[in-house]
Amino acid sequence: MTFKLAKIAAVAAMVAGVGMSSLATSALAQDYPYRDITTAVVWGAGGGTDTINRMIMAEMEKHLPVSVNVINQTGGVAGSNGMVYVSNQPDDGYTLVGLSESNVTAAVQGGWDKKFDYWYPFIVGGSPDLISVPANSPYNTLQELVDAAKAAPGTIPAAASGAGSIHHLNLLAIQQGAGAEFKFVPYKGSAPGQEAAIAGEVALVVTSLAEQAALIEGGELKPLAMLTADAATIGGAEVPSAFSIYDGLDKYLPLKQAIGFAVHNSAGDDVKAALGAAFEKAIASETVAEWAAANNYDVGGQYGAEAQKLFNTLEATFAYTLKDLGAATVDPEKLGIMKP
Repeated sequence: MTFKLAKIAAVAAMVAGVGMSSLATSALAQDYPYRDITTAVVWGAGGGTDTINRMIMAEMEKHLPVSVNVINQTGGVAGSNGMVYVSNQPDDGYTLVGLSESNVTAAVQGGWDKKFDYWYPFIVGGSPDLISVPANSPYNTLQELVDAAKAAPGTIPAAASGAGSIHHLNLLAIQQGAGAEFKFVPYKGSAPGQEAAIAGEVALVVTSLAEQAALIEGGELKPLAMLTADAATIGGAEVPSAFSIYDGLDKYLPLKQAIGFAVHNSAGDDVKAALGAAFEKAIASETVAEWAAANNYDVGGQYGAEAQKLFNTLEATFAYTLKDLGAATVDPEKLGIMKP
């Protein structure tokens, strides 16, 4: 090879090397997201949190260049297993946590040692809670059920998802407001609790209207009372408000849902911006509006600082509600949670 040709070859090799280096650097610096995202839902498959996350992730996928895979990581105290799992993943935005307002009680129940501001949350919405019994139950009114519980304290089994969930807190509130005591039986999510009621394993179940509506309309569950200030119509029949039955419930109720997902608060601004843009478009879609109307949900749409503010309020309210009801194992003050 002549000197001139060797020089040309050397220059070409150097240019190729620079090109390969640029490609490698470019690969490392690709815009988020450049690979698939996983959302780990902390509650069981088929429940409200799982259903909402699968719906919103499918809609957000339309505005992202990657797929979003939804899995379930259940167990622990107030969904703590799933939160711990996601907190142990890199804060690069490729592992999200599907959660609900019930997770704000994990810390005061010893499930983990972090306040909820560890997360940067997105709120899709929520549905009001109600108390129902199996279709063949001898109880036809909330008063009949409460009277039976008063006559035999702690013997009537009640399902309300896991300990510290909003459904559990609503059960505790009913007990406190009505002066009754049920035997709380925890389940890994709303769906298993409802199935237990239908199977006769428990005498009553407290979950959301969205989760119960199809079972009520199908004649498998019998609703006794809404745990909100307003009555509701389900399957053509009116379900009364528990507030109209027992005075003083407004001291404990209503406790409302805030279901959605979150990324590590320490994630980069580019991650938060990309997720936020996709979330805004998804929330504004007709698909989400129609889904919410058909499934008895109220759409939220808050994320970032606005959602964190709402969750901070929920965290304080839930923490001190549990403390006042004697169900907290960790003093919220020790966690830096201030009384609302």
